[in-house]
Amino acid sequence: MPMIIDIHGHYTTAPAALGAWRDKQIAALKDSAQKPNVSELKISDDDIRETIENNQLKLMKERGSDLTIFSPRASYMAHHIGDFETSSTWAALCNELCYRVSQLFPDYFIPAAMLPQSPGVDPATCIPELVKCVEQYGNVAINLNPDPSGGHWTSPPLTDRSWYPIYEKMVEYDIPAMVHVSTSCNDCFHTTGAHYLNADTTAVMQLIQGDLFKDFPTLKFIIPHGGGAAPYHWGRFRGLAQEMKKPLLDEHLLNNIYFDTCVYHQPGIDLLTKVIPVKNVLFASEMIGAVRGIDPQSGHYYDDTKRYIEATANLSDEDRYWIYEGNARRVFTRLDAALKAKGR
Repeated sequence: MPMIIDIHGHYTTAPAALGAWRDKQIAALKDSAQKPNVSELKISDDDIRETIENNQLKLMKERGSDLTIFSPRASYMAHHIGDFETSSTWAALCNELCYRVSQLFPDYFIPAAMLPQSPGVDPATCIPELVKCVEQYGNVAINLNPDPSGGHWTSPPLTDRSWYPIYEKMVEYDIPAMVHVSTSCNDCFHTTGAHYLNADTTAVMQLIQGDLFKDFPTLKFIIPHGGGAAPYHWGRFRGLAQEMKKPLLDEHLLNNIYFDTCVYHQPGIDLLTKVIPVKNVLFASEMIGAVRGIDPQSGHYYDDTKRYIEATANLSDEDRYWIYEGNARRVFTRLDAALKAKGR
């Protein structure tokens, strides 16, 4: 039996004290007298245990998942709030909490980092936090926000050279980035229903338009939420790449980008696994995440994605091994090393 490795989990159930501290930090942007010290945030190991054991871990055991790559809550990243100092302090706190989860539950969670991005600020300023998280916390990946402005898209595309310092570190450490936006502050774009999926689709198109992987042939991106609209419109993307005189997408993209299975119905998973090669699909649920309810058509939680992988007729047992475990070990090489060090 393969390990079931969920590559996309967020600490959405973090203790209430974290949100209360963040509220003070945001209030201080208008009234500096309210600015909280980092030392004011008091979260005990028991607080963490309670929020994990009764939530993520409980559902992991019920659904048969063995290990989750765990990062800060995506909507909490909110890079558009405040300045770089605001984001830097907030990212450090959130990353430390995920590290503590991984230390308290080492068999079930391994951390991935958010970056202290800020609109209009050089992405290179994120490198110290990235280095700390990899070298001190054992993070196996990062989340990279292509739109720190929160739905207004003021940053250059992912192929722009301003992103290169982060890519250079990713290559040095051999860590992938999940391309993941945060809260939308643009009323035109619902955060989880539009902004997330727009960003996934946009990232794929940016990578088609550019030639990033010629400069970074070993760079690895995860396009979450099943790749947004990309698999559904794969013919459109193939055609556009052809018109741009780009190589076939198998060569142009599929040595470097991967799609997760955060698609919350059977037809969606059927399409994903039919269109995208198995080597480019990694198991994930985003649990506990954007969609938490029960599907009245199936009687099961929408985000119980393992059920869809098991039920699709497109996959063999060997294919399922690669989606559940093999691809995660291949793409997240630091995860593979950590597991092997434990004899797993």
